[in-house]
Amino acid sequence: MQTFFDNIKNRFLEQPPTIAIIICALDVLFFATLLYVAFSFLKKNNAERLVFFIVPFILLGAVLSALKMPDGSVGFPLTGSVISFAVLFAALTIVILFPAETRRSLWKLSSPRESWETFNTKYEVSDEELTAAIEHIVRATQNMAKKNTGALIVIAPEDLPAHILDSGTAVDGKVSNSLIETFFHNKSPLHDGAVVISGNRVIAAGCFLPLSQDRTIDKELGTRHRAAIGITEEYRVFAIIVSEETGVISTASGGKLTRYYDSVMLTDALMQVYGLKAVSSVKRRKK
Repeated sequence: MQTFFDNIKNRFLEQPPTIAIIICALDVLFFATLLYVAFSFLKKNNAERLVFFIVPFILLGAVLSALKMPDGSVGFPLTGSVISFAVLFAALTIVILFPAETRRSLWKLSSPRESWETFNTKYEVSDEELTAAIEHIVRATQNMAKKNTGALIVIAPEDLPAHILDSGTAVDGKVSNSLIETFFHNKSPLHDGAVVISGNRVIAAGCFLPLSQDRTIDKELGTRHRAAIGITEEYRVFAIIVSEETGVISTASGGKLTRYYDSVMLTDALMQVYGLKAVSSVKRRKK
């Protein structure tokens, strides 16, 4: 270990101090960033135990790579190289073990920062199942819009607080357009509340949401729209609203309401929310 720090000191002596400091700082920053990204990814996917196996190899590889013999040659060239390749192998293993999660993470990275930070992309189902859920949600929304059936659907990539879910009725059913439409039928006891969906499961129905206190909201908008804005102001969720008076489809995210959606626009928005597509920076009409 002493030799490792001696080599770092020698690098400072061989180069002008300012340049050496900048190079070392960038080196450490880049390495720390890689570790943070890798460890965050593993933790999110419930594989944080792998960290305890990877960290020792990384530290050992760094030490062995820095060791030098008295004649200036590398002390453990074979071991250092093997460990370096082992780290690369570990990175490839992560990609192989978590292909869907890796793909969704790449979609997030290609999205605007303020957008891709909004939604968590951890789901325990395949992309095909999520795509099927999106199709059912869009179909249900379109059917209700044609009939002027009021509806409020909350897509929750992250867990909502218990007091919100407990205000409704637990469901835990697979998403389907018929199931969603049943909840909002005007004779259903749950039609006045919100349906909460996580992944491809309906987890609760008839939930009561906090209303937005924003006084700039259009007076024409009713309770459903205020509830959609209110829940997205407080939590990282995406809300879909169908107006009972006009049949207009709107969405809410980050406390902002966007109106006049069609099936293509809604599908595109849900693909982004579910992490199946990069978030678009295109602005639509907001109220």
